[in-house]
Amino acid sequence: MASMSFALNRFAAKTTLYSDFEHSSRRNFLPPNRVGLKISSSSTANDSEPDLSITVNGLKMPNPFVIGSGPPGTNYTVMKRAFDEGWGGVIAKTVSLDASKVINVTPRYARLRTGPAKTDVIGWENIELISDRPLETMLKEFKQLKQEYPDRILIASIMEEYTKTGWEELIDRVEQTGVDALEINFSCPHGMPERRMGAAVGQDCALLEEVCGWINAKATVPVWAKMTPNITDITEPARVSLKSGCEGIAAINTIMSVMGIDLKTLHPEPCVEGYSTPGGYSYKAVRPIALAKVMNIAKMMKDEFGEKDYSLSGIGGVETGYDAAEFILLGSNTVQVCTGVMVHGYGHVKTLCAELKDFMKQHNFSTIEDFRGHSLQYFTTHTDLVRRQKEAIEQRKAERRGLKSDKDWTGDGFVKETESMVSN
Repeated sequence: MASMSFALNRFAAKTTLYSDFEHSSRRNFLPPNRVGLKISSSSTANDSEPDLSITVNGLKMPNPFVIGSGPPGTNYTVMKRAFDEGWGGVIAKTVSLDASKVINVTPRYARLRTGPAKTDVIGWENIELISDRPLETMLKEFKQLKQEYPDRILIASIMEEYTKTGWEELIDRVEQTGVDALEINFSCPHGMPERRMGAAVGQDCALLEEVCGWINAKATVPVWAKMTPNITDITEPARVSLKSGCEGIAAINTIMSVMGIDLKTLHPEPCVEGYSTPGGYSYKAVRPIALAKVMNIAKMMKDEFGEKDYSLSGIGGVETGYDAAEFILLGSNTVQVCTGVMVHGYGHVKTLCAELKDFMKQHNFSTIEDFRGHSLQYFTTHTDLVRRQKEAIEQRKAERRGLKSDKDWTGDGFVKETESMVSN
């Protein structure tokens, strides 16, 4: 078990806290103090090359592209590859205390295609569970990664059963490895709802508030709550998570789905011994849904939490740097990619960065903060759209009816100008 002073000192070394934070007492280490973590972009970019580096909740990243929790972060080898290729950060596959309860099946993926080519895939369903590797093994690899890449951001995704002591033990053991932050999986749509894990917590705001309280009273590094889209109003659990002490929101996890039925065999996909189960849907077909959810969360955060340094990590169907720009325009600080890595590989981050820089050059943006959240202002209600259009039509009619002032009369166009003001 790590001592309290070790945890606090390690956290203080990584982040910038409000000056009134009292280091002398563990009791004083409450979530509001962790929220005092600066979110910013570097301002060192030159005129010709945009700067993609960001600082989120005290975590410095060379770019906003983060490996999303899942197969691309399942072990030391693949996470090391992600760092070597240049990803801004890595979120490891979700871990829990007892991996022996996690039993995966194969096949566990199914694809939605629009044609026969590899590039014709637009949707991806998985029925994969969280990490089935022993926790001790994952912790050893987290520690090794942080020793080899001390300046790179490694985030542990964690999920546990509905026990306070279980959550506290998991957090303590994971933090001892030196990870930079925790992403809490309140959103896995399948597999273990009977154990009150994943979306079973994220869909129940009373339960979520209680579990968030346990987590944030224990954690000494930034905490992101990962949201499920399988809910009527995603802003409700996001709001509860922030009020309960989390520094950030990640959205969205996968959408509950049935990929389809094989019309030859009449069995569902993915097919395991002739049977299947609903799973999580991802990849580019979900992006419009993810953008809407992120927009709703971002507006809520802006309206209700103001300028406090909470963060938002956008997830859902990101395949290009231009896709990422859309999430950032809606308020995301970082953008996670999971299925896209499974389709394109770890080297794809170079393309993502190049395309995001291309977008920034087109608009003369120097840093991520120059355009983050810019497009939120253009969302409104349908009633307001009707009002705005009516006013615009009336304005155009007024402009067509004639001159606005006597100074506008001209000699050459006098007759037409006269006609423009005649009503019959």
